[in-house]
Amino acid sequence: MVQTCGIPEKFKIVRLSPTNAVENFDCGDNDLNDYITNRASLFDQYMLAASYTCIDSDTKQILAYFSLANDKIATSDFSNMTEFNRFRRKQGFPNEKRLKSYPAVKLCRLAVDICAKNHKLGTRILNYIKSMFVIKNKTGCRFITVDAYLNAIPFYEKNGFRMMNLEDDDPHTRLMYFDLMDLVA
Repeated sequence: MVQTCGIPEKFKIVRLSPTNAVENFDCGDNDLNDYITNRASLFDQYMLAASYTCIDSDTKQILAYFSLANDKIATSDFSNMTEFNRFRRKQGFPNEKRLKSYPAVKLCRLAVDICAKNHKLGTRILNYIKSMFVIKNKTGCRFITVDAYLNAIPFYEKNGFRMMNLEDDDPHTRLMYFDLMDLVA
């Protein structure tokens, strides 16, 4: 087992609940820290998002967390119907499967503790999430979406995510997606 900064290769994913609330986490971003320590349990209580922690199997230290919610890719995500039709064709949907929206899961938050950075933990978590929806896909989910912070775009691109709409001009994030069919094709 290789360890650096106390980060082992072995970790486990645990669904967050009010009984195992996070008291101390620092990823270097105040908003992401505040979410996991103060707001995640409320999102879970009202069934708006489910949060998971990545825990060192030996020390029980929280190394990272992520939150998921239901989402869709729809015509409203594109500037016009032509762009949406291009997206559908690019994904290979046959004409009879060209719907107005397609099921997705939203990666609402993903954060890695400062001491666990630069150990590819974020990529390992993304691979875990992808496998959650490819292996025994229980809900018919085709895509993973994320509103990526601008500085995180290269990370998501390295992990197979693509820009949803090149005309997206939000000053803080860009809507990106991962097609789960890329893993089964």
